[in-house]
Formats: sequence, C-alpha cells, structure tokens
Amino acid sequence: MTNANPSSSKEEFHFFADVCSYVDQAAKYSNHDPGLLAQIKACNSVYRFQFPIRKGNSFEIVHAWRVEHSHHMSPTKGGIRYSDMVNEDEVMALAALMTYKCAIVNVPFGGAKGGIKINPKNYSVAELENITRRYTVELTKKNFIGPGIDVPAPDYGSGEREMSWIADTYLAMNPGSLDALGCVTGKPIALHGIAGRKEATGRGVAYAIRECVSVAEDMKKLGLTPGLEGKKIIVQGLGNVGYHTSKFLLELGATIVGFCEYEGAIYNEDGLDLEDVIKHRKESGSILAYSKAKKEFKNSAEGLEQPCDILVPAALENQITEKNVGRLQAKIIGEGANGPTTPGAAAAFLEKGGIIVPDMYANAGGVTVSYFEWLKNLSHVAFGRMARRYDENSSTNLMNLIESTTGITLSAEQRRVVVKGASELELVNSGLEDTMVRSYHEIREKKMQRNIDSLRTAAFVVAVDKIATSYSNMGIWP
Repeated sequence: MTNANPSSSKEEFHFFADVCSYVDQAAKYSNHDPGLLAQIKACNSVYRFQFPIRKGNSFEIVHAWRVEHSHHMSPTKGGIRYSDMVNEDEVMALAALMTYKCAIVNVPFGGAKGGIKINPKNYSVAELENITRRYTVELTKKNFIGPGIDVPAPDYGSGEREMSWIADTYLAMNPGSLDALGCVTGKPIALHGIAGRKEATGRGVAYAIRECVSVAEDMKKLGLTPGLEGKKIIVQGLGNVGYHTSKFLLELGATIVGFCEYEGAIYNEDGLDLEDVIKHRKESGSILAYSKAKKEFKNSAEGLEQPCDILVPAALENQITEKNVGRLQAKIIGEGANGPTTPGAAAAFLEKGGIIVPDMYANAGGVTVSYFEWLKNLSHVAFGRMARRYDENSSTNLMNLIESTTGITLSAEQRRVVVKGASELELVNSGLEDTMVRSYHEIREKKMQRNIDSLRTAAFVVAVDKIATSYSNMGIWP
C-alpha cells in the first residue's frame, strides 16, 4: 500500500487535481471545516502492485492499481479499467469521481477504481483470463475485494467476461462464503448478474439529457424548445456507453447527426442510422466510408465541432479542452465519459452560455444498476420473483370484476397490458429512471437555491454535503 503522489511520476498528470479543484469550487458554496474537506478529497487507500505473466515463451510484468477513495460508506465501489494508458493519477481521479457520483444518486457506496496497464487487443483470451485472475488474487490477498469491502465492476476495456473470471476466482479463494457473488457486479445473468446492467450507463445518460432539455426555462435561454424531439446530437465513442446512449436517445425522439471514433468521424445533418453504422463498422473495421454520411473526417476531433444541439462525449477523459472548446457548435454537453471536459474548457463553454450535464451525474446509471445487482446477490432473490405472479393474479381479478360489473370486454392484448406483472428488467429500468430524474432536479434545485454557476459545481455541492453529513453521523467529524 502506498501514498498517492502523482507528481512523483516522470509524466505530469492532472486529472486527480482537476477533480479536487471541483471540490474546492463547491466548497465556496458551503461552510464545511477545511480539514473535513481535505479528508473528503483525499484517497484513503492506494494499492499499486505488479505481477508477472507468461506470454508465449517469455514473461511480462503487468502493472496494476486499486484505489479506495472514501470509506465514509462501505463497501467501496468502482470499475476496473484495462488500458495501456492507465496511470495512478487517472485511477485516483476516477475513484474520487465514483465517491461523488454515488453520493449524488444516493447509492450507499464509497468510491473506488481499478486499473490494469495493458492493451487487451494485444493478448489472447487465455492470457487475459490469466491476468484478470492474478489481479483478483492480489486484491484478495490485501483485502481489497469482497461484498462488504470493495466491489469492482466493468469499465473501459472490460466487461461481463472479466467480471465472471473475478467472481469465480474470489469464490475459489473464499469457499463457503454465502455472499461471495456480491464481490463484483456487471456479471453475466447466468452468474447472478442483473437484467439491464450492460445498457444501464447509456440509458442513464439518455435519461439525464432528457431531464436537462425538459426544463423550459433553461432551454429558452439557449434558444431551444423543451424536449428531445428533433434535437440534433453528436456522439463521440461507439463502445458500450456511446452505443446505448445513442440507442435510447433515438427512442426518445432525438436525431443522431454525427459519430466520432478513434479512426475518424462521420456527419449527416439529416440523421444517421445507428444500427446501419454499427453494421458498416463491423464489416469494414471503420465508421469511415459510410455511404450515407455527407461528411467524414480523418481527424476525429473535427467531428466534435460540427453543428448540433447536444454533444455527447462518451469515450475517454480530456476530449474537450481549451484548444477546441471555442470551435464547438453544441449548446449542451452531456458527459457520458468520465472527465471528458477539462476545467478550463468547461469554464469557457459556460461563459458562452452553454449547459454541461456533468459526468458524475450523467453516467451514474452503471453504478445505480450495479447497486441493484449487489442487493440481488446479498438477498439471493431476483427482482420480481416474489411478487410478479401475485400482481398479475390480482390485476386479473380486478379486470374480471370490472368487466362483469360494467359489461365492457377488453381484448386479449388490452388485458395483457393491464395485468402484466413487472419483470426484473422493467423494475431495474424503473428504478434507474427514478434515480436519474430525482437526482437531476435535486442538482438543479441546489444550483438555483445557492446561485451556483454550473450544474457540475452544484452536483459537487450536493455530494460534499452528503459525505460531510455521513462523517458527522459516524462521529468521525464534529
């Protein structure tokens, strides 16, 4: 276990400092003790380690991290990122964002994050399994994983497959542990995952943007009409988050006019067909040369600068900077990724009168549904299993009574709609939507009450106030 010291690296990183600067900005709107604020910002535990793996006929050293940012709530919670760009500063920053994210959406976890410094494309499935299982063993040895300690989840470069390897390894090292499967979320359904988890982050981003554009007063200032209908949107990133965000925004009435990926960008002001673009990319290996795109750009960054109402960066951090923010034509930025907008760029965008739906709220759908999965694993009962049939029978009896007393006869389809009990997926989506709706308006209300300059700062004020209250209730701070 080591103390975090980003400046000790040969490279200079600022992501964690950027996150701390947001807390400092939020502190201007509250009256918390400076020592408490310092504790809230600090990473409580930083575990940096390395281990050897066999690759072919040789050995390779893999560098990895797990950061537990805050223990004001237990367990801590956060994904594991597989990327050759991972560094300690990034993992610390993402762990901190998880703390504030959980507080904002009232999920009772402290923040954590993990990172493995590899490019998954350079390894076979067997090698990736070996790396993931060894990573889990290292976490287990140091007590950095467990259903009541620290619960990982998927992140950039990882998914259900990796989570199943983690769960299996933890089970093997903890025989007889009744709640062992709660050690990780984002698992396949067959391994007691939960319906709706894969698309949860993207669905949450879509709900967040929908709530933002639903406020007529705010849209009037931007010269936009309320609602998503007809809004032109550019999405950066066609991974899990970007794809599902696009899918649900389209279902809510928006028009996707541009997609940006690492190989380039495409644009059509009349709209692009998401599934057709995905099909083209699978066949050709690129979104470029798509026949229905009116413009394409070899430089992906140029795609962000095309005309639109809403820009959704759903790839990696630091995509919108002081260098390109002045060329953006969007009026709203909905942050699907973690930290896609630098503080300087955010300030410049707000100065132009734009609205930023901040990442630690907008992409909280993943941790919200992970919370539901964790609860399912601890209760050992799937959502809807106990009540679904009872609800259907009760509704059927009610329909029979109405028909017999009124003489009105419903069609089979009408009866099916009325009497249908909620499935696990429907309950999960309902809980997610309620969380995103309530949280957005809590943030906006705080912004209006305290005359705060941005939704991001207001979100941090909400988070810091809740975390400070937790420390006070624990008796840690007066």
